[in-house]
Amino acid sequence: MHSVTYYREKFDTYLSAKIGTKEPVNLYEPMTYIIELGGKRLRPVLALMSADLFNGDYHKALDAALAIEVFHNFSLVHDDIMDAAPLRRGKTTVHQKWDINTGILSGDAMLIKAYRFLEAYEAATFKELMLLFSKTAIEVCEGQQYDIDFETQEDVTIDEYLKMIEYKTAVLVAASMKMGAIIAKAPLAAQDKIYAFGLNLGIAFQLQDDFLDAFGDPKRFGKQIGGDIIENKKTYLYLKSLELGDAKISRELKDLFSIQPGKSAPKVKRVKEIYEQSGALEETKQAISAYTNKAFKNLESLEVSDSNKEVLRQFGKELMGRKI
Repeated sequence: MHSVTYYREKFDTYLSAKIGTKEPVNLYEPMTYIIELGGKRLRPVLALMSADLFNGDYHKALDAALAIEVFHNFSLVHDDIMDAAPLRRGKTTVHQKWDINTGILSGDAMLIKAYRFLEAYEAATFKELMLLFSKTAIEVCEGQQYDIDFETQEDVTIDEYLKMIEYKTAVLVAASMKMGAIIAKAPLAAQDKIYAFGLNLGIAFQLQDDFLDAFGDPKRFGKQIGGDIIENKKTYLYLKSLELGDAKISRELKDLFSIQPGKSAPKVKRVKEIYEQSGALEETKQAISAYTNKAFKNLESLEVSDSNKEVLRQFGKELMGRKI
């Protein structure tokens, strides 16, 4: 296997060759804009790495990787509209740079293009990929709806929250890895194990993302700090604070989250203080570590070479080493 940087560069080169602006410009320019904002390319890189992990040819996974990355960016465009988010990766969001209607339509076109990239595969592989991709796509939508519902749902359990982030984020990471395994024609048991690796890594990634939303450096994180607090999102930090805090703290936190979404620096500051005082901050760090370790145990159970495992292990460590 190659380095993570190698896979990312190969994917970016392929992406640049396949994605571009054409007529009508107002449909396609927002698509190239959001994709060219960059990001870690986590999901497509994992698809390529997974194909190589099982001794396949990563070049054959490039179109599946494109489908994954374009789908992911489609979901970001629509999520930003629903969240009224001003920034994405440190830049103006699509609906702010253009308008909401353009964001919706360009997002729709991205979803269709994502599916079309899978047409490059022969019939049997195409069917397997499509079944997994469609299952994952609807789960991502279900996860987004749970996320929206939780904003107004008074009582949300930690189990419900974990299910939401599994669907909204982790299943696409897991599917990326399984798609690479499918293309490499790995045994079904191995496909399931690499899916489990991706799922646990994805949950850890989202827990960390929520953590960074509150306590990250905006220049490093690339998004508005405290956005989840402003939008009254019931993250792991919030739920753990309710669980660990006394009655007074719980009542204050619920009162703060009854404030209508909008700019509120004092609210963000106080909620972050509660997260720290209640012990939720440390509990969240421990949960991130626990899911990361579960992912590595899934990886160790695979019957592939140790050298191949090490590349993925290092990728996971790098990913979860994001700075706050």
